[in-house]
Amino acid sequence: MKRRMIGAGIAGISLLVAGCSAGQITQTDTQVAGVNGGSSEVGTIAVRNAELAYPENVKPAAYLEGSDADVVMSIVNSGEQADELQSVTTDAAENVAIKGETRLPADTTLAVSPGKPDAAQLDGEMTLQGLKREVRPGQEVTATLSFRDAGTLEVTLPVKVSDEPRPDAPSEDEGHGGGGH
Repeated sequence: MKRRMIGAGIAGISLLVAGCSAGQITQTDTQVAGVNGGSSEVGTIAVRNAELAYPENVKPAAYLEGSDADVVMSIVNSGEQADELQSVTTDAAENVAIKGETRLPADTTLAVSPGKPDAAQLDGEMTLQGLKREVRPGQEVTATLSFRDAGTLEVTLPVKVSDEPRPDAPSEDEGHGGGGH
């Protein structure tokens, strides 16, 4: 008899504790991924971490009006059927050039970048040609990608941040706050 009461008590406490947060708004319900690039989905196609490459050879860093900007992104086909990227358009440039792979076999990732990607992925290149306005880090453009089967999706392309540390960033030996120097 005592065992049944203890078992029933434990079961009751478990249900009570499990129901404490049911229906509540959590702290993580509005969090987004910790990446700078844009993301979008249509059907079984997902675009992840879409950005314009950092403008390397211009000081201050910017893509000037009339210049070209390379796109960096991953295009994932999580479906069981192959698809194909047919076109990319944007109001921010005169043309979008696509080179390399555009076919997306089932369950694969297409790495779009101006350099050579990981050998395990398909690779392609995409360039916004003839920008219609100056674009700086912190700004973005929007592009529309059209796929043969999945349809079209719109994705935001922010200008990628520099890989170099900021000149005013504290060095490793300067500590990270805490006030106890």
